[in-house]
Amino acid sequence: MGSAFCLLMFMFMRVLLLLSLTPFNLMVAMSSSTSFFSMQHSLCHDSEKSALLQFKQSFLIDEHASTDPSAYPKVEIWKSNEEEGEGSDCCLWDGVECDKETGHVIGLHLASSCLYGSINSSNSLFNLVHLRRLDLSDNHFNYSEIPFAVGELSGLRSLNLRNSLFSGQIPSELLAQSELVFLDLSANPLLQLQKPGLRDLVQSLTHLKQLRLNQNYLSVRNNPDLIGYLPEFEEASPLKMLLLSATSFSGELPTSIGRLGSLTALDISSCEFTGKIPHSLANLTELTHLFLSENNFSVGTLSWLGQQTKLISLSLRHINVKGEIPSSLANMSQLTSFTLSKNQLSSQIPSCLMNLTHLTSFFLSENSLEGPIPRSLFELVNLRYLFLYSNYLNGTVELHLLSKLKDLTHLDLSSNRFSFLNYNKSTNATFPKLKTLGLNDCNLTEFPDFLRYQDELEWLSLFENKIHGPIPKWMWNISKETLEVLDLSRNFLTGFDQHSVVLPWSRLHYVRLDSNMLQGPLPIPPPSTIQYSVSGNKLRGEIPPLLCNMASLMLLDLSSNNLNGRIPPCLANLSKSLLVLDLGNNDFNGPIPQTCTTPNNLRVIDLGENQFQGQLPRSLANCMMLEHLVLGNNQIDDIFPFWLGALPHLKVLILGSNKFHGEMGSWHNNIRFPKLCVIDLSDNEFTGDLPSKYFQNLDTMKLTNVSNGLWYLQANTRIEMQGYTTNFPYNYSMTITNKGMQRFYEKIPDIFKAIDFSGNNFIGQIPTYIGKLQGLHLLNLGDNNLSGPIPSSLGNLTQLESLDLSKNKLSGEIPWQLTRMTFLGFFNVPNNHLTGPIPQGKQFATFSNASFDGNPGLCGTPLSRACRSPEARPPTPSSSKQGSASKFDWKFAIMGCGSGPVIGISIGYSLTSWKHEWFVRTFGNRQRKWTRIERMGLRS
Repeated sequence: MGSAFCLLMFMFMRVLLLLSLTPFNLMVAMSSSTSFFSMQHSLCHDSEKSALLQFKQSFLIDEHASTDPSAYPKVEIWKSNEEEGEGSDCCLWDGVECDKETGHVIGLHLASSCLYGSINSSNSLFNLVHLRRLDLSDNHFNYSEIPFAVGELSGLRSLNLRNSLFSGQIPSELLAQSELVFLDLSANPLLQLQKPGLRDLVQSLTHLKQLRLNQNYLSVRNNPDLIGYLPEFEEASPLKMLLLSATSFSGELPTSIGRLGSLTALDISSCEFTGKIPHSLANLTELTHLFLSENNFSVGTLSWLGQQTKLISLSLRHINVKGEIPSSLANMSQLTSFTLSKNQLSSQIPSCLMNLTHLTSFFLSENSLEGPIPRSLFELVNLRYLFLYSNYLNGTVELHLLSKLKDLTHLDLSSNRFSFLNYNKSTNATFPKLKTLGLNDCNLTEFPDFLRYQDELEWLSLFENKIHGPIPKWMWNISKETLEVLDLSRNFLTGFDQHSVVLPWSRLHYVRLDSNMLQGPLPIPPPSTIQYSVSGNKLRGEIPPLLCNMASLMLLDLSSNNLNGRIPPCLANLSKSLLVLDLGNNDFNGPIPQTCTTPNNLRVIDLGENQFQGQLPRSLANCMMLEHLVLGNNQIDDIFPFWLGALPHLKVLILGSNKFHGEMGSWHNNIRFPKLCVIDLSDNEFTGDLPSKYFQNLDTMKLTNVSNGLWYLQANTRIEMQGYTTNFPYNYSMTITNKGMQRFYEKIPDIFKAIDFSGNNFIGQIPTYIGKLQGLHLLNLGDNNLSGPIPSSLGNLTQLESLDLSKNKLSGEIPWQLTRMTFLGFFNVPNNHLTGPIPQGKQFATFSNASFDGNPGLCGTPLSRACRSPEARPPTPSSSKQGSASKFDWKFAIMGCGSGPVIGISIGYSLTSWKHEWFVRTFGNRQRKWTRIERMGLRS
């Protein structure tokens, strides 16, 4: 079926070619073909013909083996002498090139030929010893290794194995091909370049002009784990293209790279290079494409840039460049794409850049640039992309100047200090037809009037401005057939200036209206919606069934409104696509509907702070991807849901402030909560002993590993648009008791671990095994009926920042081992039966009387009761032993009592009694991380 299809496509293309010729050209073509056939009919060598036919027979024809839409099986029409037709002369076969004098096969051009199968050194291909050009790109060689017999093709000058699914080490025999001018091994994700390495290739293949290794084992897209470095380069190397983008190459760029005087393209973007950018790059004056973006170079300037006057594309994003933009860039008059985003550039945008009249893409976002936008920038009439967001640019932007940029399609001026002068309607200015517009955090007080005439917008983002009042009627008519992303969040919008609540944009994927003052019923987005958030408004009413029509929905956030009623059962039908379901902080009631009744991808379910009743639906056990389950502050009446322990990815479980009851029960051996980091069972009606086996199975809480950098628990929705993928993260959040008060955690670090069993009726002793949960940051067992001593093993919890054992019946002395907890910022044991001296030193020197009140038998600082016998004081660790050095070196604000690194600095929190509107304005309610492709130009 596959081979027939490919052959049919081939014949169809040949017919189209013939039909495209005029009668005269057709006659000449036929005449030439006949003449060529008669002249070369006897050129084909039988041995080479046989080798080609054996090569053909060694593979299957599979239309899926090639990715090019125009692929067809060139070998399908190769024929033996016994078969009829013109196929008897192999020099006339499709993809075969012969020497006109000798008749030997010197070229095999089988790119995109639907070949599928393995290949090794015994293949008849390597009997074609006169080959000079071999192109097997875009086929499927079933992860074979590149045969070492390639070294026997001593005359080879061009070898193209791109995107052909080879794997393993590149053979050392390839180094014998000293005549190679062109080598392309790219887009083979499992290829390795170790022995030989890049140094060997460069030194042995002395005639090489184009070397393409990107997109294979050296590629970020397919194989980012390669460890390597660039070698020293010999004098007068003929290399013209060095494309190593997105590998894990590291080390410094050698100064000798300046010897590659013939180089026209250098792409080492998205690698791990360090050190200074060598000034010798100034010698590469033949460069037309230079990509150094996304490396870890030392902080430096652009003093080496300016002599490369032939440059067409320049991408220097995120390479630690500081200082001013050099005026020498004005010499690069051929530039069409210019990227210096995400650096440390300061001062103003130099007016000399306005000499770059060929510019189509201009990216200076995420720097520290100041001053106004030069008016001359609006004279760059070829601009299509203009991104200046996240700087300190100021002054007045006269919007009518945009009318000069007729070709402009993508504009982002967000997060600057501009004021905008709306255009005068009497000027009759014709604005460019934009596809992307970002004016976030620009102090806008109204919708820009020029939006009225935009009918091709795909992305419109105006979040975090000061736009007041209802959304005007005319906004509902802009770009109705094209708009895919709409973000109006964090404004002061009150509603919609028309009766319909069905959003009119038919292709909408991403809708954010959260953190406004919207009133009335819930707006309904179109079925195409992927992410929909209206949290933090004043919307009322029930969830309309129309919402269930969004079959592609991945994120639904209706939290913090005044919505009520029951959740419609049809909402469960969205679980196939849904990643995040957040209905928290509303007035929903009734039972929680059955969820995850079909295969699903749910990561987050937040139904907290509502009025849900009844038992938990057992179908939650089918949410096998679930990471974050928040059901706190409802009226759920059930026993402990031990069956949730089978969920392999569950990290956060919040069940506090409900009517859960009974004993925790015996532990089920196959129910382990393997990934659980946070559990809150507070303020319920649990009884019985604390389940020791339960704590033994909390494996993740035993880990004390500290991640490199601060990462947060989040789910990501990705939207494909305009040829690239945009990432929209959703940060997990929760409310949990810390330091005796409920606090809202806007973000949860992935290293944060907490247990809160407070406010129940647990009895018995505190299990000593808790001391092995060495990753804990918060432990709250207060307000129970626990008895017995405080286990000294708790001193092993060296990451602990908050410990609350208040309002129990604990007895005995406070173990001196607790002084080992050098991060402990909150210690609370009042209203127990503790006796003896309070341990001294380290964190215990920071606690007040309130931490120990209601224990008549305690004595010593900070209490006024002195201990009678100094000998009775527990041993105090030597002041010279301050505990193990922390990997953190963070400065953090202490709010109220002291706190450790996780609680103190990494989470924005507030008292839940504060108004939600104030909170979202102060701290925000999500993280922005837009992925923007700013690299233009060469992509090969």
